[in-house]
Amino acid sequence: MSGAAGTPAEDGGDRPWQSYHTAYTNAKAGMEGVDKEKVQKVIYEMSKGSKYFENEQRKEALTKQKIEHLRAQCATLTDNDILHFQKVAEKKMLELEASRDLSKIWLHTDMDAFYAAVETLEDPSLKGKPLAVGSMSMIATASYEARKFGVRAAMPGFIGCKLCPGLVFVRPNFERYTHYSELTRKVFQRYDPNFIATSLDEAYLNITNVCIERGITGEEVATELRAAVHQETGLTCSAGVAPNRMIAKVCSDINKPNGQFILPNDREAVLTFVSTLPIRKIGGIGKVTEQMLREVLGISTCQEMLQKAAFLCALFSECSADFFLSVGLGLGGTETPEQRQRKSISCERTFTATNDSSLLFEKLANLAENLMGDLQKEGLKGKTLTLKLKTADFEVRTRAVTTRGYINSKEDILIYATKLLKAEMPLSLRLMGLRMSQLHDEKDVSSTSTQKTIYIFLRSSNSNLNVHGANVQSITDISGQDNGPISVTTKDDYLEPDTGTGASTDQQDFFVHDKSIFIPEQRNLGNYSNEAVLSNPVIGDGLDGAKIDDVTTSAKVMNAEKLDDAGQLISHEAAASSSKPGQQLWIDGYICSICGFELPPGFEEERQEHSDFHLAESLQQEETVDSKRPICSGRLAEKPCSTTTPTPKKKLKSSKEGKHIPIDAFFAKCNKNL
Repeated sequence: MSGAAGTPAEDGGDRPWQSYHTAYTNAKAGMEGVDKEKVQKVIYEMSKGSKYFENEQRKEALTKQKIEHLRAQCATLTDNDILHFQKVAEKKMLELEASRDLSKIWLHTDMDAFYAAVETLEDPSLKGKPLAVGSMSMIATASYEARKFGVRAAMPGFIGCKLCPGLVFVRPNFERYTHYSELTRKVFQRYDPNFIATSLDEAYLNITNVCIERGITGEEVATELRAAVHQETGLTCSAGVAPNRMIAKVCSDINKPNGQFILPNDREAVLTFVSTLPIRKIGGIGKVTEQMLREVLGISTCQEMLQKAAFLCALFSECSADFFLSVGLGLGGTETPEQRQRKSISCERTFTATNDSSLLFEKLANLAENLMGDLQKEGLKGKTLTLKLKTADFEVRTRAVTTRGYINSKEDILIYATKLLKAEMPLSLRLMGLRMSQLHDEKDVSSTSTQKTIYIFLRSSNSNLNVHGANVQSITDISGQDNGPISVTTKDDYLEPDTGTGASTDQQDFFVHDKSIFIPEQRNLGNYSNEAVLSNPVIGDGLDGAKIDDVTTSAKVMNAEKLDDAGQLISHEAAASSSKPGQQLWIDGYICSICGFELPPGFEEERQEHSDFHLAESLQQEETVDSKRPICSGRLAEKPCSTTTPTPKKKLKSSKEGKHIPIDAFFAKCNKNL
């Protein structure tokens, strides 16, 4: 295994820790004089055999696969291929060079060991001591005194204690950090009202206008701003000034703590600066990318990216290649990004691994409360809730659910989050997080949408149809007990049972279809006997309620066999339409195939409502297809309808206001059976 690998050498050499590189061994500001090999050895010894160690081995194996794949691709490149990609790279570099903008002056400011500095300011007795903000599980920030021992942020506290036995721990206080962050932002506002805050302690400022209006240099602005921050907060910060944001961030790290670095707005100065700059210093190039570029192409500095430009274009995507070439040329963002609506809000917490369900649900409730606070503070609501889990084995899982309406209360968040977590139990976790996306302003009521249930859809349909005459038929068993109205629907007629809305006798038409029967709410038809009859012996035909001789009061509607199979009838119809493009399925067990709505298997009621919604939607679409399709009553007759198509009878005109088709017209096809 290469010496740059992230796990110990497989051959178990005398010094396996030399090949054990993790995020913890990457130097931060204040760690320049640290004995790197000593730190590597401690981390290796403390991690060996742990779940974290095993997870690092898995990740390293995947990285090695990527490296081998890139090497194989590189080996297949011919001279003609390299020549072709060299031309592509040269064209790209010319285009990128033409976009260089040296007219802007950007300043990046970064507070020095922010959390630790705030704690020291609040408690002067901590000054000069090696301090870590966090716990034995994880360190959020380490003071510069602690960094001299190799202690750094994102490191487990127990490893920090091994590196620095005198390490002092302080629990985080984010309310306090937010307060001081707001004080610093008031200072930034003076120099750039549209400054870009990337965290509580970092920000980008476009100081071009300030320099022009006041006739001062970027260096003077940086000095003045740092003094103002110290005066307002009592804290120090470091600054970097450069022609673009990418380089300005690198510059702010050079003279930390409490320092600044100015790069002139000159092309040659920029190219000279980046020529020897390690690629890991660039934001967006992490441990894995650094390892791949170094081990496949031998790239370790930004200038070497330009020298290997052809291979970068050949092996990486166009987007990645453009980024790498921009880095080699020292190009970065110069325009202030447009203000965009926030896409998501999230919070997460790391803790000692536990499988105690009560403790996990307690932590989940705390997360829901924190997320609610953040959402309500921003005046936002969301529809998609994502649960992030990291198991004791460092496996990361995310589970999401999309709600029907926008939510931001703790109660609503907790209802969905609890169901997501229950679906994953039992398991041992060391991290949990919640994220809300699909956000909108809670004051904007026009964008609040709630998905209709089939009950609401059918009720609205019933209201519309009642204008022209209600088409509801009640079925009664032989004992005379009314079991409530049942809608027998067709493509022309979709209703829902509503005992509160009765239809007069002269308004009732009996519509049936030979391939469609929908019975909302009352799914169990076992209570109906084979002698079920029409509840009204008088059926309005538009002739003042006169009786129809062709239909007697004891006319059988369904035989016992068909009633017993009513549930199968609906299932049969669903199965028959399974080949239709609009058929609703759950992809991967939780994604709706029609609309992408996400509902895990644990949400039975919500999934049923969602399926009903699509069913109602499909019925509504079919409603306009063919309203004149011949109707057969074979589903309700004891014998099948005649296959011959008789000449349609002339419709009788109703003497009443509404137009109704006489009942004999519907049973004309089956008069032999009646």
